[in-house]
Amino acid sequence: MKTGFFRTLLTSFVIIYAAVDGWSYGQEASDPFKRLDRNKDGKLTKEEFPNRLFDRIDTNQDGIITIEEDQAFMRRQPNRPGQNSQNSRNSEAVEARLDLPYAETDNPRQTLDLYLPKKRVGDQPLPVVVFIHGGAWRAGDKRGGARTVVPLVETGQYVGVSIGYRLTGEAVWPAQIHDCKAAIRWLKANAQKYQFDADRIGVTGTSAGGHLVAMLGTSGDSADLDGELGGHLDQNSRVACVVDQFGPSDLLSMGGSHNNANSPESILVGGPLQETKATAIQASPTNYVTKQDPPFLFIHGTDDPLVPFQQSELLHEKLQTAGVASLLVPVEKGRHGNFGTSEVAERMKQFFDKHLRGQKIVISKAAIAQGGR
Repeated sequence: MKTGFFRTLLTSFVIIYAAVDGWSYGQEASDPFKRLDRNKDGKLTKEEFPNRLFDRIDTNQDGIITIEEDQAFMRRQPNRPGQNSQNSRNSEAVEARLDLPYAETDNPRQTLDLYLPKKRVGDQPLPVVVFIHGGAWRAGDKRGGARTVVPLVETGQYVGVSIGYRLTGEAVWPAQIHDCKAAIRWLKANAQKYQFDADRIGVTGTSAGGHLVAMLGTSGDSADLDGELGGHLDQNSRVACVVDQFGPSDLLSMGGSHNNANSPESILVGGPLQETKATAIQASPTNYVTKQDPPFLFIHGTDDPLVPFQQSELLHEKLQTAGVASLLVPVEKGRHGNFGTSEVAERMKQFFDKHLRGQKIVISKAAIAQGGR
């Protein structure tokens, strides 16, 4: 993981196969597949794709992933309601403004994608749903956010956004939250231009992105995490509601391999967690909870092998103790994303409809059943 080559490989892996980002492709090899296929022979070996998902994709267990196996795996990934099998960014109902710089830099990681409905419901400024991608803070891409936000934008009731941020190969904490807060300030400064409501911005993210949206939700009144990026320091970075999907919340309590020097959490804070405690505390949403925090919804698999389910329980309980509206929805037997059910997207939409559109909705806290894989 210390070489630039492997970091590039891992980035491509997350874009293709991480269920949290949920890409789907056509009948030929996807561009990321081609990037992993270094010798251009139309197949992937374990040397080209050294990850635990290899054996699941290699269905005939011959040690090679073919284009057909790649496509079959992607077809097994569930589409969200309102989506077809095509890339969501190509929706005819949505206007996409891609790669907009939010920090007044030329860094491609410090850009966001903006999705606007071509036909709006009503004549008032629309609420916004922002997506922040996962990838262990060291991989991933904002492009995957289209799968989450475009179905909402297609209803004409929302504006959608997907935020990019600097990865740990480029900068360590607090660069990631500084970027996300700069993006939120940019959105608020440009709300009138794009006709959305700066006071109704909801955020959601998966895994590392879940951690970052939880930080946005809990640290809205913490000036020490604002940073000084961009030209809109007169704006605040507070958000109206948060959907945290299986993100870490208390880094020092994760335990086990997370304490290793090469763990994603240790790399994030610039050293082994237990030796870099001050930064680990600063990077933990549990340490910022106040009664002023916005409503939260947590969605987390009970059998998650990467981010323990207890991480969502911890933050959920702290929020409730502080008097903040918080709802924890377990996915029974669910692992790290790839839940195989549309119910997750349905609960999320209900949550945003309630807290961003003022709909009178009772959101079920019943556990969601893990779907087929």
